[in-house]
Amino acid sequence: MNGKSIKNWRLEDRPREKMLLRGTSALTDAELLAILLRTGSSEKSAVDLARELLVSAGDSMRSLSAYTLENLTAVKGIGRTKALTLLAAFEAGRRSLDDNFGDERTISSARDVVEYMRPMVYHLDHEECWMIFLNVKNRVICRERLSSGGVSATVMDVKMVVRRALEKFAAGIILVHNHPSGSPRPGKADIRNTSELRKAAAALGINLLDHVIIAGRRYFSFGEENFRDCN
Repeated sequence: MNGKSIKNWRLEDRPREKMLLRGTSALTDAELLAILLRTGSSEKSAVDLARELLVSAGDSMRSLSAYTLENLTAVKGIGRTKALTLLAAFEAGRRSLDDNFGDERTISSARDVVEYMRPMVYHLDHEECWMIFLNVKNRVICRERLSSGGVSATVMDVKMVVRRALEKFAAGIILVHNHPSGSPRPGKADIRNTSELRKAAAALGINLLDHVIIAGRRYFSFGEENFRDCN
């Protein structure tokens, strides 16, 4: 199936026709991307261009979905129009995952937290710290990004978190951050931050319900692991 033009391929091998005949699940990652790209370049077919994109991201759709406009257009053959189409598709995918949680969000477990927050952090190559604010019935008031850090660390302002919780009349809060390294195990800073936030919140009648660390498909929950004493 090599060649610059997909039009020269057998009908059943062309991505769009293959999707019509066999459904989207039959397509490879490169074929899905090729449909979004629509056309290739003067040197490569759309599928070849899609494969090159994937290789640049370590053959990982998750890594590719974190690409910026600059990352995408750095690949020869990917102009602004193609790059913007891909960025829009990746964002639509993240929003669809978020919508699956429903309009009335009640958090009753760490898995609920992961389902709610994974679309926001799973694709990132740096750490971000988020807070979920809840009412007395554990229904979500809102979520906010507290900070965005480097590859291995982010910063949390405990006083600011507690102040925001008071402003929103939150009865409970849940701290969430990601580990781009792939390991969800908490570090010393994670344990220290959890302890400091729990004490500061409790002093004002606010309950820190959990601290969840998301790392790809895995997660760590301070609540599930009974990490109550973090001194």
